[in-house]
Amino acid sequence: MARPNTTPETRSVRLLKVGEQVRHVLSELLTRQEVHDEVLIAHSVSVTEVRMSPDLRHATVYVKPLLGSDEEAVVKALRTNTAFFQREVAQRLKLRFAAKLKFMPDESFDVAGHIEQLLSDPRVARDLEHDEGDD
Repeated sequence: MARPNTTPETRSVRLLKVGEQVRHVLSELLTRQEVHDEVLIAHSVSVTEVRMSPDLRHATVYVKPLLGSDEEAVVKALRTNTAFFQREVAQRLKLRFAAKLKFMPDESFDVAGHIEQLLSDPRVARDLEHDEGDD
């Protein structure tokens, strides 16, 4: 039987679906405190995004501890327990290969806060009001 034609669009949809499944498994493991690590048990960790490589062998996992406290310690604890997470993800999703997980702190909230701060600047607000009045 011939392989179905795959386009970049369908491959990207597949990557997004697998990434979302990996995110759900990791979130469940962290929520249920199935990993035996004091740092991870003491913190609520949110898995904000998982980006899969095209061959599904590598996954970059973006995490954020609740309230952003002890981010470095949490990421270090996650990296220490990477083998456990990889094994659990592969078993639960029945993947052919266990994706190599790379845990990274999610900086998008910091960037959003910085943009919000810039937009609230009185000079920018004045310019925005001036532009809206031109319509």
